[in-house]
Amino acid sequence: MSEPNNHPSSLQYQNESPPHSSAFTEEENEIPTVTDSESLFNHTSGLVPYLGWVSVLSLIVAMVMFGNDLGAIAIIYVIITIFCAALSYRYPRQGLWGLLIYLPLAGTIAYWVGDDRPIFHLLKNILFYIPALLGMLVVLIREGKAILINKHLKIPLLIFVGIALINLIIVNGGQHFSDDPRGIPIVMGIFGLAILIGYIPLITCGYYLIRKSQDVYFLNRLQVVLAIVCCLLGIAQFWLVITGVCPDNSGLEPHLLLTANLQRKCLVGGSLGYLPEANFIRLPGTFVSPWHWTWFLISSAFFAFLTALNDPKITWQITGGFSLFLIMINAVISGQRTAFLAVPVVLILLMVATSHISRWKRLLISFLAIGLFLLTTLVIFPNLAEGRIESFTGRWIASPPPEFVIDQTQWTLRNSGGLLGNGLGRGTNATRSLGSTRLLETYYSKLIYELGIIGAIAFLILVTTLMIEGFKSYHQVRNSHLRNDGIVFWIFIIIIGYNPYWYPLDTDPVAVYYWLIAGVMLKLPSLTE
Repeated sequence: MSEPNNHPSSLQYQNESPPHSSAFTEEENEIPTVTDSESLFNHTSGLVPYLGWVSVLSLIVAMVMFGNDLGAIAIIYVIITIFCAALSYRYPRQGLWGLLIYLPLAGTIAYWVGDDRPIFHLLKNILFYIPALLGMLVVLIREGKAILINKHLKIPLLIFVGIALINLIIVNGGQHFSDDPRGIPIVMGIFGLAILIGYIPLITCGYYLIRKSQDVYFLNRLQVVLAIVCCLLGIAQFWLVITGVCPDNSGLEPHLLLTANLQRKCLVGGSLGYLPEANFIRLPGTFVSPWHWTWFLISSAFFAFLTALNDPKITWQITGGFSLFLIMINAVISGQRTAFLAVPVVLILLMVATSHISRWKRLLISFLAIGLFLLTTLVIFPNLAEGRIESFTGRWIASPPPEFVIDQTQWTLRNSGGLLGNGLGRGTNATRSLGSTRLLETYYSKLIYELGIIGAIAFLILVTTLMIEGFKSYHQVRNSHLRNDGIVFWIFIIIIGYNPYWYPLDTDPVAVYYWLIAGVMLKLPSLTE
Protein backbone atom coordinates (compact mmCIF):
# COMPACT_ATOMS: atom_id res chain seq x y z
CA MET A 1 0.00 0.00 0.00
CA SER A 2 3.04 2.27 -0.01
CA GLU A 3 3.50 5.14 -2.45
CA PRO A 4 6.36 5.91 -4.79
CA ASN A 5 8.67 8.57 -3.45
CA ASN A 6 8.75 10.61 -6.64
CA HIS A 7 5.60 12.30 -7.84
CA PRO A 8 5.21 12.95 -11.60
CA SER A 9 4.68 16.55 -12.60
CA SER A 10 1.25 17.84 -13.41
CA LEU A 11 2.22 18.07 -17.11
CA GLN A 12 2.30 14.29 -17.32
CA TYR A 13 -1.36 14.20 -16.35
CA GLN A 14 -2.64 16.43 -19.10
CA ASN A 15 -3.42 13.51 -21.34
CA GLU A 16 -3.62 10.61 -18.91
CA SER A 17 -4.97 9.68 -15.52
CA PRO A 18 -2.70 9.57 -12.47
CA PRO A 19 -1.51 6.11 -11.46
CA HIS A 20 -4.08 4.35 -9.31
CA SER A 21 -1.38 2.91 -7.01
CA SER A 22 -0.85 6.22 -5.25
CA ALA A 23 -2.35 6.23 -1.78
CA PHE A 24 -3.45 9.86 -2.16
CA THR A 25 -3.56 11.37 -5.63
CA GLU A 26 -3.43 15.05 -6.35
CA GLU A 27 -5.92 14.93 -9.15
CA GLU A 28 -8.02 17.99 -9.75
CA ASN A 29 -11.25 17.98 -7.74
CA GLU A 30 -9.74 15.60 -5.15
CA ILE A 31 -8.49 16.47 -1.72
CA PRO A 32 -4.70 16.46 -2.08
CA THR A 33 -2.10 15.60 0.47
CA VAL A 34 1.61 16.24 0.37
CA THR A 35 4.65 14.34 1.49
CA ASP A 36 6.49 15.32 4.65
CA SER A 37 9.25 17.02 2.66
CA GLU A 38 6.85 19.22 0.73
CA SER A 39 5.34 22.48 1.89
CA LEU A 40 1.67 22.49 2.73
CA PHE A 41 1.06 25.31 0.26
CA ASN A 42 3.17 24.05 -2.66
CA HIS A 43 0.03 22.68 -4.33
CA THR A 44 -1.61 25.90 -5.42
CA SER A 45 -3.94 24.23 -7.92
CA GLY A 46 -7.40 24.53 -6.42
CA LEU A 47 -6.08 25.73 -3.05
CA VAL A 48 -6.60 29.46 -3.61
CA PRO A 49 -10.30 29.11 -4.61
CA TYR A 50 -10.77 26.72 -1.68
CA LEU A 51 -9.30 29.21 0.77
CA GLY A 52 -11.45 31.89 -0.87
CA TRP A 53 -14.62 29.96 -0.07
CA VAL A 54 -13.35 29.33 3.48
CA SER A 55 -12.67 33.07 3.86
CA VAL A 56 -16.18 33.91 2.67
CA LEU A 57 -17.66 31.43 5.16
CA SER A 58 -15.52 32.88 7.95
CA LEU A 59 -16.61 36.40 7.06
CA ILE A 60 -20.30 35.43 7.14
CA VAL A 61 -19.91 33.71 10.50
CA ALA A 62 -17.97 36.69 11.87
CA MET A 63 -20.70 39.10 10.74
CA VAL A 64 -23.40 36.96 12.36
CA MET A 65 -21.43 36.77 15.61
CA PHE A 66 -20.73 40.52 15.55
CA GLY A 67 -24.42 41.18 14.97
CA ASN A 68 -25.18 39.17 18.10
CA ASP A 69 -22.82 41.32 20.18
CA LEU A 70 -20.16 38.64 20.60
CA GLY A 71 -16.66 39.86 21.43
CA ALA A 72 -13.70 40.17 19.08
CA ILE A 73 -11.77 37.39 20.87
CA ALA A 74 -14.61 34.90 20.34
CA ILE A 75 -14.84 35.88 16.66
CA ILE A 76 -11.09 35.37 16.20
CA TYR A 77 -11.29 31.94 17.88
CA VAL A 78 -14.09 30.88 15.53
CA ILE A 79 -12.27 32.09 12.41
CA ILE A 80 -9.11 30.22 13.43
CA THR A 81 -11.20 27.11 14.07
CA ILE A 82 -12.85 27.29 10.65
CA PHE A 83 -9.51 27.69 8.84
CA CYS A 84 -7.80 24.88 10.82
CA ALA A 85 -10.71 22.50 10.25
CA ALA A 86 -10.85 23.38 6.53
CA LEU A 87 -7.13 22.76 6.06
CA SER A 88 -7.29 19.52 8.05
CA TYR A 89 -10.07 18.34 5.74
CA ARG A 90 -8.15 19.27 2.59
CA TYR A 91 -4.85 17.86 3.87
CA PRO A 92 -5.83 14.86 6.04
CA ARG A 93 -2.32 13.64 6.74
CA GLN A 94 -1.19 17.05 7.92
CA GLY A 95 -4.36 17.27 9.99
CA LEU A 96 -3.39 14.05 11.78
CA TRP A 97 0.12 15.34 12.45
CA GLY A 98 -1.54 18.48 13.80
CA LEU A 99 -3.66 16.34 16.11
CA LEU A 100 -0.56 14.68 17.56
CA ILE A 101 1.14 18.06 18.07
CA TYR A 102 -1.91 19.66 19.66
CA LEU A 103 -2.78 16.70 21.90
CA PRO A 104 -0.18 17.24 24.69
CA LEU A 105 -1.06 20.94 24.84
CA ALA A 106 -4.84 20.51 24.77
CA GLY A 107 -5.25 20.65 28.55
CA THR A 108 -3.19 23.83 28.85
CA ILE A 109 -5.16 25.51 26.06
CA ALA A 110 -8.49 24.40 27.56
CA TYR A 111 -7.74 25.88 30.98
CA TRP A 112 -5.45 28.82 30.26
CA VAL A 113 -6.89 30.03 26.96
CA GLY A 114 -10.41 28.63 27.04
CA ASP A 115 -10.99 29.17 30.79
CA ASP A 116 -12.41 25.63 31.11
CA ARG A 117 -15.21 26.20 28.60
CA PRO A 118 -16.51 22.79 27.42
CA ILE A 119 -15.95 23.61 23.74
CA PHE A 120 -12.21 23.99 24.33
CA HIS A 121 -12.01 20.41 25.61
CA LEU A 122 -13.32 19.27 22.22
CA LEU A 123 -11.07 21.46 20.07
CA LYS A 124 -8.65 18.69 19.13
CA ASN A 125 -11.52 16.85 17.46
CA ILE A 126 -13.02 19.95 15.88
CA LEU A 127 -9.74 21.40 14.60
CA PHE A 128 -7.97 18.24 13.49
CA TYR A 129 -9.38 14.77 14.06
CA ILE A 130 -12.91 14.91 12.64
CA PRO A 131 -12.11 17.02 9.54
CA ALA A 132 -8.95 14.97 8.82
CA LEU A 133 -10.90 11.73 9.22
CA LEU A 134 -13.64 12.93 6.88
CA GLY A 135 -11.09 14.17 4.35
CA MET A 136 -9.25 10.87 4.42
CA LEU A 137 -12.46 8.87 4.01
CA VAL A 138 -13.39 10.97 0.97
CA VAL A 139 -10.02 10.23 -0.64
CA LEU A 140 -10.19 6.51 0.17
CA ILE A 141 -13.71 6.16 -1.22
CA ARG A 142 -12.84 8.03 -4.41
CA GLU A 143 -9.71 5.96 -4.94
CA GLY A 144 -11.42 2.69 -4.07
CA LYS A 145 -9.08 2.01 -1.15
CA ALA A 146 -10.00 -0.26 1.75
CA ILE A 147 -11.36 1.48 4.85
CA LEU A 148 -11.34 -1.60 7.09
CA ILE A 149 -7.71 -2.36 6.38
CA ASN A 150 -7.44 -5.82 7.98
CA LYS A 151 -9.93 -8.53 7.04
CA HIS A 152 -9.50 -10.35 10.36
CA LEU A 153 -10.47 -7.23 12.30
CA LYS A 154 -13.69 -6.61 10.38
CA ILE A 155 -15.99 -9.10 12.10
CA PRO A 156 -14.84 -8.42 15.72
CA LEU A 157 -15.02 -4.67 15.07
CA LEU A 158 -18.48 -4.80 13.48
CA ILE A 159 -19.79 -7.04 16.29
CA PHE A 160 -18.50 -4.70 19.00
CA VAL A 161 -19.84 -1.57 17.30
CA GLY A 162 -23.14 -3.35 16.65
CA ILE A 163 -23.51 -4.29 20.33
CA ALA A 164 -22.76 -0.69 21.33
CA LEU A 165 -25.42 0.66 18.93
CA ILE A 166 -27.99 -1.88 20.14
CA ASN A 167 -27.20 -0.85 23.69
CA LEU A 168 -27.70 2.82 22.79
CA ILE A 169 -31.08 2.18 21.16
CA ILE A 170 -32.55 -0.36 23.57
CA VAL A 171 -31.05 0.47 26.96
CA ASN A 172 -30.47 4.23 26.72
CA GLY A 173 -33.58 4.65 24.60
CA GLY A 174 -35.66 2.68 27.09
CA GLN A 175 -34.33 4.71 30.01
CA HIS A 176 -35.02 7.95 28.19
CA PHE A 177 -38.74 7.22 27.97
CA SER A 178 -39.04 5.61 31.40
CA ASP A 179 -40.57 7.18 34.48
CA ASP A 180 -37.12 7.58 36.08
CA PRO A 181 -34.61 8.49 33.35
CA ARG A 182 -31.93 9.64 35.85
CA GLY A 183 -30.73 12.41 33.58
CA ILE A 184 -30.71 12.55 29.79
CA PRO A 185 -29.98 8.93 28.85
CA ILE A 186 -29.95 9.39 25.06
CA VAL A 187 -27.44 12.23 25.22
CA MET A 188 -25.40 10.30 27.77
CA GLY A 189 -25.43 7.32 25.43
CA ILE A 190 -24.27 9.37 22.46
CA PHE A 191 -21.39 10.85 24.45
CA GLY A 192 -20.57 7.44 25.91
CA LEU A 193 -20.57 5.90 22.42
CA ALA A 194 -18.29 8.65 21.12
CA ILE A 195 -15.83 8.04 23.95
CA LEU A 196 -16.02 4.27 23.51
CA ILE A 197 -15.52 3.97 19.75
CA GLY A 198 -14.75 7.51 18.59
CA TYR A 199 -11.03 6.96 18.06
CA ILE A 200 -11.22 3.45 16.57
CA PRO A 201 -11.12 4.94 13.01
CA LEU A 202 -7.57 6.01 13.85
CA ILE A 203 -6.57 2.46 12.90
CA THR A 204 -7.33 3.38 9.30
CA CYS A 205 -5.84 6.86 9.73
CA GLY A 206 -2.60 5.46 11.15
CA TYR A 207 -2.37 2.92 8.33
CA TYR A 208 -2.60 5.54 5.60
CA LEU A 209 -0.68 8.21 7.52
CA ILE A 210 2.49 6.12 7.22
CA ARG A 211 3.68 5.64 3.63
CA LYS A 212 7.37 4.81 4.02
CA SER A 213 9.83 3.97 6.78
CA GLN A 214 10.85 7.61 7.18
CA ASP A 215 7.29 8.38 8.29
CA VAL A 216 7.68 5.94 11.19
CA TYR A 217 10.92 7.61 12.26
CA PHE A 218 9.22 11.00 11.92
CA LEU A 219 6.39 9.81 14.19
CA ASN A 220 8.83 8.70 16.88
CA ARG A 221 10.92 11.87 16.58
CA LEU A 222 7.85 14.11 16.74
CA GLN A 223 6.70 12.43 19.93
CA VAL A 224 10.19 12.77 21.40
CA VAL A 225 10.25 16.51 20.70
CA LEU A 226 6.79 16.91 22.22
CA ALA A 227 7.88 14.90 25.28
CA ILE A 228 10.93 17.14 25.75
CA VAL A 229 8.85 20.33 25.53
CA CYS A 230 6.17 19.03 27.90
CA CYS A 231 8.68 17.57 30.37
CA LEU A 232 10.64 20.84 30.54
CA LEU A 233 7.36 22.62 31.26
CA GLY A 234 6.62 19.96 33.88
CA ILE A 235 9.95 20.61 35.60
CA ALA A 236 9.30 24.36 35.50
CA GLN A 237 5.88 23.73 37.03
CA PHE A 238 7.47 21.65 39.80
CA TRP A 239 10.01 24.40 40.56
CA LEU A 240 7.29 27.09 40.72
CA VAL A 241 5.28 24.95 43.12
CA ILE A 242 8.03 23.97 45.56
CA THR A 243 9.49 27.49 45.66
CA GLY A 244 6.11 28.98 46.58
CA VAL A 245 5.63 31.02 43.41
CA CYS A 246 2.42 29.03 42.92
CA PRO A 247 0.35 28.57 46.09
CA ASP A 248 0.01 25.18 47.76
CA ASN A 249 -3.19 23.61 49.08
CA SER A 250 -3.00 25.46 52.40
CA GLY A 251 -6.16 27.40 53.06
CA LEU A 252 -8.44 25.11 51.07
CA GLU A 253 -11.33 23.22 52.61
CA PRO A 254 -10.24 20.08 54.51
CA HIS A 255 -11.53 17.64 51.89
CA LEU A 256 -9.41 19.41 49.22
CA LEU A 257 -6.10 19.47 51.09
CA LEU A 258 -4.87 16.15 49.70
CA THR A 259 -6.39 16.35 46.23
CA ALA A 260 -5.47 17.98 42.94
CA ASN A 261 -7.84 20.78 42.00
CA LEU A 262 -8.16 23.63 39.52
CA GLN A 263 -7.88 26.29 42.22
CA ARG A 264 -4.13 25.62 42.37
CA LYS A 265 -3.27 25.26 38.68
CA CYS A 266 0.21 26.54 37.89
CA LEU A 267 1.91 27.69 34.63
CA VAL A 268 0.44 24.93 32.44
CA GLY A 269 -2.17 22.20 32.64
CA GLY A 270 -5.08 21.85 35.02
CA SER A 271 -5.72 20.27 38.42
CA LEU A 272 -2.72 20.45 40.75
CA GLY A 273 -2.18 19.63 44.40
CA TYR A 274 0.71 20.37 46.77
CA LEU A 275 0.88 20.20 50.56
CA PRO A 276 4.52 20.07 51.74
CA GLU A 277 3.78 19.21 55.37
CA ALA A 278 2.02 16.04 54.22
CA ASN A 279 4.68 15.32 51.55
CA PHE A 280 1.83 15.46 49.03
CA ILE A 281 2.28 16.57 45.43
CA ARG A 282 0.28 15.85 42.28
CA LEU A 283 1.36 17.64 39.10
CA PRO A 284 -0.69 17.69 35.87
CA GLY A 285 2.15 18.75 33.56
CA THR A 286 0.57 20.18 30.42
CA PHE A 287 -2.54 18.00 30.76
CA VAL A 288 -5.88 18.47 32.49
CA SER A 289 -5.00 16.28 35.47
CA PRO A 290 -2.14 14.29 37.05
CA TRP A 291 -3.70 11.07 35.79
CA HIS A 292 -3.56 12.21 32.16
CA TRP A 293 0.03 13.40 32.69
CA THR A 294 0.97 9.98 34.08
CA TRP A 295 -0.19 8.15 31.00
CA PHE A 296 1.47 10.66 28.70
CA LEU A 297 4.77 9.96 30.46
CA ILE A 298 4.22 6.20 30.17
CA SER A 299 3.26 6.46 26.48
CA SER A 300 6.15 8.80 25.70
CA ALA A 301 8.58 6.30 27.21
CA PHE A 302 7.80 3.95 24.30
CA PHE A 303 8.55 6.56 21.62
CA ALA A 304 11.62 7.87 23.47
CA PHE A 305 12.99 4.36 23.86
CA LEU A 306 12.57 3.66 20.15
CA THR A 307 14.34 6.88 19.21
CA ALA A 308 17.16 6.42 21.74
CA LEU A 309 18.01 2.83 20.84
CA ASN A 310 16.59 2.33 17.36
CA ASP A 311 16.78 5.56 15.33
CA PRO A 312 19.19 5.34 12.37
CA LYS A 313 20.71 8.77 13.16
CA ILE A 314 22.99 9.30 16.15
CA THR A 315 21.73 12.84 16.77
CA TRP A 316 18.21 11.54 17.25
CA GLN A 317 19.48 8.70 19.45
CA ILE A 318 21.01 11.32 21.75
CA THR A 319 17.80 13.36 21.63
CA GLY A 320 15.77 10.27 22.48
CA GLY A 321 18.08 9.50 25.41
CA PHE A 322 17.66 13.07 26.70
CA SER A 323 13.87 12.74 26.47
CA LEU A 324 14.04 9.46 28.42
CA PHE A 325 16.01 11.25 31.12
CA LEU A 326 13.38 14.01 31.34
CA ILE A 327 10.53 11.49 31.35
CA MET A 328 12.04 9.62 34.29
CA ILE A 329 12.61 12.87 36.21
CA ASN A 330 8.98 13.86 35.69
CA ALA A 331 7.86 10.38 36.73
CA VAL A 332 9.50 11.06 40.10
CA ILE A 333 8.53 14.69 40.67
CA SER A 334 4.94 14.33 39.39
CA GLY A 335 3.91 12.57 42.59
CA GLN A 336 2.03 9.87 40.69
CA ARG A 337 2.66 6.35 41.97
CA THR A 338 1.74 4.77 38.64
CA ALA A 339 4.26 6.84 36.68
CA PHE A 340 6.97 6.30 39.30
CA LEU A 341 6.60 2.52 39.00
CA ALA A 342 5.52 2.05 35.38
CA VAL A 343 8.12 4.13 33.51
CA PRO A 344 11.23 2.19 34.67
CA VAL A 345 9.35 -1.13 34.40
CA VAL A 346 8.32 -0.33 30.83
CA LEU A 347 11.88 0.61 29.87
CA ILE A 348 13.31 -2.60 31.32
CA LEU A 349 10.63 -4.64 29.54
CA LEU A 350 11.37 -2.94 26.21
CA MET A 351 15.10 -3.43 26.57
CA VAL A 352 14.65 -7.13 27.19
CA ALA A 353 12.16 -7.49 24.32
CA THR A 354 14.33 -5.73 21.72
CA SER A 355 17.79 -6.89 22.83
CA HIS A 356 19.89 -9.35 20.88
CA ILE A 357 23.04 -11.22 21.81
CA SER A 358 25.09 -8.98 19.52
CA ARG A 359 23.81 -5.93 21.38
CA TRP A 360 24.33 -7.09 24.95
CA LYS A 361 26.66 -4.18 25.67
CA ARG A 362 23.94 -1.68 24.80
CA LEU A 363 21.51 -3.62 26.98
CA LEU A 364 23.96 -3.60 29.90
CA ILE A 365 24.62 0.12 29.50
CA SER A 366 20.87 0.80 29.45
CA PHE A 367 20.31 -1.15 32.66
CA LEU A 368 23.21 0.66 34.31
CA ALA A 369 21.81 4.00 33.12
CA ILE A 370 18.43 3.31 34.75
CA GLY A 371 20.13 2.13 37.92
CA LEU A 372 22.30 5.25 37.98
CA PHE A 373 19.26 7.44 37.45
CA LEU A 374 17.38 5.82 40.33
CA LEU A 375 20.43 6.15 42.59
CA THR A 376 20.85 9.81 41.60
CA THR A 377 17.19 10.43 42.33
CA LEU A 378 17.57 8.99 45.82
CA VAL A 379 20.57 11.27 46.42
CA ILE A 380 19.26 14.53 44.89
CA PHE A 381 15.57 14.14 45.78
CA PRO A 382 15.64 11.92 48.89
CA ASN A 383 12.37 13.24 50.28
CA LEU A 384 10.57 12.91 46.95
CA ALA A 385 11.84 9.41 46.29
CA GLU A 386 11.08 8.34 49.86
CA GLY A 387 7.62 9.88 49.57
CA ARG A 388 6.88 8.06 46.32
CA ILE A 389 8.03 4.74 47.77
CA GLU A 390 6.03 5.22 50.96
CA SER A 391 2.98 6.34 49.00
CA PHE A 392 3.20 3.32 46.72
CA THR A 393 3.72 0.78 49.50
CA GLY A 394 1.06 2.42 51.66
CA ARG A 395 -1.49 2.32 48.84
CA TRP A 396 -0.58 -1.27 48.02
CA ILE A 397 -1.05 -2.35 51.65
CA ALA A 398 -4.31 -0.44 52.01
CA SER A 399 -5.74 -1.56 48.68
CA PRO A 400 -3.63 -4.04 46.68
CA PRO A 401 -4.29 -3.50 42.95
CA PRO A 402 -5.20 -7.18 42.25
CA GLU A 403 -7.69 -7.15 45.11
CA PHE A 404 -9.02 -3.77 43.98
CA VAL A 405 -9.59 -5.05 40.42
CA ILE A 406 -11.30 -8.21 41.68
CA ASP A 407 -13.57 -6.24 44.03
CA GLN A 408 -14.61 -3.84 41.25
CA THR A 409 -15.29 -6.74 38.88
CA GLN A 410 -17.38 -8.61 41.44
CA TRP A 411 -19.40 -5.49 42.25
CA THR A 412 -19.98 -4.83 38.56
CA LEU A 413 -21.13 -8.38 37.88
CA ARG A 414 -23.68 -8.04 40.69
CA ASN A 415 -24.89 -4.70 39.33
CA SER A 416 -24.49 -5.23 35.59
CA GLY A 417 -28.12 -4.34 34.90
CA GLY A 418 -28.88 -7.44 32.86
CA LEU A 419 -27.59 -8.86 29.59
CA LEU A 420 -27.10 -5.47 27.91
CA GLY A 421 -25.80 -3.58 30.93
CA ASN A 422 -26.90 -0.24 32.36
CA GLY A 423 -26.46 1.81 29.21
CA LEU A 424 -23.71 3.74 27.49
CA GLY A 425 -22.30 6.59 29.54
CA ARG A 426 -23.47 5.25 32.90
CA GLY A 427 -19.93 4.25 33.87
CA THR A 428 -18.15 7.08 32.06
CA ASN A 429 -16.88 9.90 34.24
CA ALA A 430 -17.05 12.47 31.42
CA THR A 431 -20.86 12.14 31.20
CA ARG A 432 -21.56 12.78 34.89
CA SER A 433 -23.05 16.22 34.16
CA LEU A 434 -25.72 14.58 31.97
CA GLY A 435 -27.12 12.14 34.50
CA SER A 436 -26.49 9.54 37.15
CA THR A 437 -23.15 7.73 36.69
CA ARG A 438 -21.04 5.29 38.63
CA LEU A 439 -17.27 5.93 38.89
CA LEU A 440 -15.51 2.68 38.01
CA GLU A 441 -11.73 2.75 38.13
CA THR A 442 -11.10 -0.39 36.09
CA TYR A 443 -11.79 -0.41 32.37
CA TYR A 444 -13.32 -3.86 31.90
CA SER A 445 -15.58 -3.34 34.90
CA LYS A 446 -16.78 -0.18 33.21
CA LEU A 447 -17.49 -2.12 29.99
CA ILE A 448 -19.47 -4.75 31.90
CA TYR A 449 -21.44 -2.08 33.74
CA GLU A 450 -22.35 -0.20 30.55
CA LEU A 451 -22.57 -2.95 27.90
CA GLY A 452 -23.06 -6.10 29.93
CA ILE A 453 -20.84 -9.16 29.89
CA ILE A 454 -21.46 -9.70 26.15
CA GLY A 455 -20.17 -6.23 25.28
CA ALA A 456 -17.08 -6.67 27.45
CA ILE A 457 -16.32 -10.02 25.82
CA ALA A 458 -16.79 -8.47 22.36
CA PHE A 459 -14.23 -5.78 23.18
CA LEU A 460 -11.84 -8.36 24.58
CA ILE A 461 -12.13 -10.34 21.33
CA LEU A 462 -11.43 -7.16 19.36
CA VAL A 463 -8.23 -6.26 21.24
CA THR A 464 -7.12 -9.91 21.16
CA THR A 465 -7.56 -10.00 17.40
CA LEU A 466 -5.63 -6.76 17.14
CA MET A 467 -2.85 -8.24 19.26
CA ILE A 468 -2.67 -11.37 17.08
CA GLU A 469 -2.66 -9.39 13.83
CA GLY A 470 0.01 -7.06 15.21
CA PHE A 471 2.16 -10.06 16.15
CA LYS A 472 1.86 -11.49 12.65
CA SER A 473 2.49 -8.05 11.17
CA TYR A 474 5.79 -7.24 12.87
CA HIS A 475 7.06 -10.80 12.26
CA GLN A 476 6.80 -10.12 8.53
CA VAL A 477 9.12 -7.10 8.75
CA ARG A 478 12.67 -7.68 7.53
CA ASN A 479 14.19 -4.27 8.27
CA SER A 480 15.75 -4.49 11.76
CA HIS A 481 14.83 -0.91 12.71
CA LEU A 482 11.20 -1.31 11.63
CA ARG A 483 11.02 -4.70 13.30
CA ASN A 484 12.03 -3.13 16.62
CA ASP A 485 9.36 -0.48 16.04
CA GLY A 486 6.85 -3.28 15.53
CA ILE A 487 7.89 -5.08 18.72
CA VAL A 488 7.62 -1.92 20.83
CA PHE A 489 4.29 -0.93 19.27
CA TRP A 490 2.99 -4.47 19.86
CA ILE A 491 3.97 -4.35 23.55
CA PHE A 492 2.22 -0.99 23.86
CA ILE A 493 -0.93 -2.48 22.32
CA ILE A 494 -0.84 -5.40 24.77
CA ILE A 495 -0.21 -3.28 27.88
CA ILE A 496 -2.95 -0.77 27.10
CA GLY A 497 -5.48 -3.19 25.56
CA TYR A 498 -5.38 -5.67 28.43
CA ASN A 499 -4.72 -3.17 31.22
CA PRO A 500 -7.38 -3.84 33.88
CA TYR A 501 -6.38 -1.02 36.21
CA TRP A 502 -8.03 2.38 35.71
CA TYR A 503 -9.32 3.46 32.29
CA PRO A 504 -6.56 4.90 30.02
CA LEU A 505 -8.53 3.96 26.87
CA ASP A 506 -11.21 6.42 27.95
CA THR A 507 -8.83 9.36 28.25
CA ASP A 508 -6.30 11.41 26.29
CA PRO A 509 -3.67 10.84 25.13
CA VAL A 510 -3.69 7.04 25.32
CA ALA A 511 -7.02 6.67 23.52
CA VAL A 512 -5.47 8.42 20.51
CA TYR A 513 -2.08 6.71 20.64
CA TYR A 514 -3.51 3.21 21.03
CA TRP A 515 -5.67 3.11 17.91
CA LEU A 516 -3.26 5.16 15.79
CA ILE A 517 -0.30 2.93 16.67
CA ALA A 518 -2.41 -0.12 15.87
CA GLY A 519 -2.84 1.16 12.31
CA VAL A 520 0.86 2.00 12.00
CA MET A 521 1.82 -1.46 13.25
CA LEU A 522 -0.38 -3.14 10.63
CA LYS A 523 1.29 -1.04 7.91
CA LEU A 524 4.88 -1.98 8.76
CA PRO A 525 5.21 -5.09 6.51
CA SER A 526 4.37 -3.11 3.35
CA LEU A 527 6.69 -0.16 3.97
CA THR A 528 9.53 0.74 1.63
CA GLU A 529 12.82 2.30 2.66
